Amino acid sequence: MDLKSLVRSVPGFPKPGIVFRDITTLIQNGAALEESAARLADHFRAAKPEIVVGIESRGFIVGTAVALKLGTGVALVRKKGKLPYRTLRVEYALEYGTDTVELHVDAIKPGQRALLIDDLIATGGTTVAAAKLVEQAGGRIVGCGFLIDLAFLKGAEKLKQYDVCSLIRYDAE
Repeated sequence: MDLKSLVRSVPGFPKPGIVFRDITTLIQNGAALEESAARLADHFRAAKPEIVVGIESRGFIVGTAVALKLGTGVALVRKKGKLPYRTLRVEYALEYGTDTVELHVDAIKPGQRALLIDDLIATGGTTVAAAKLVEQAGGRIVGCGFLIDLAFLKGAEKLKQYDVCSLIRYDAE
């Protein structure tokens, strides 16, 4: 299945000069969502992940689908203030300013093998911060999976120490 053909490109969103890669058109197609989850799960199966960590918010959808294929549960990395229980927190740099992501203190068990999943890797800042959270909780990252890699932004290069798998690649805006 040609997954890339199911991604909608939206020029000028969220601002002029940006082409937003919209996965809602892919995940609305049950067969495409199933195949995406199966491909990611198959890539990481040998690493024996024990928990999938979905990164807010589209990573929750993709991550849950992958977790079902792997027979694991899902932990959530969310923006600051969105989780109801005690959290671990990592602040990271944005182009202009900072952002913060959090993980429940009990979401990852010490030594647990964690697979990070998000819809898209761009500059890599959020995924690097999520990896730091998992490691701060005592988990071990066994890989990072994405539907889309915006390769021209070089985010995957920041994750070289991990096994990274993306199903769709864009080499230019």
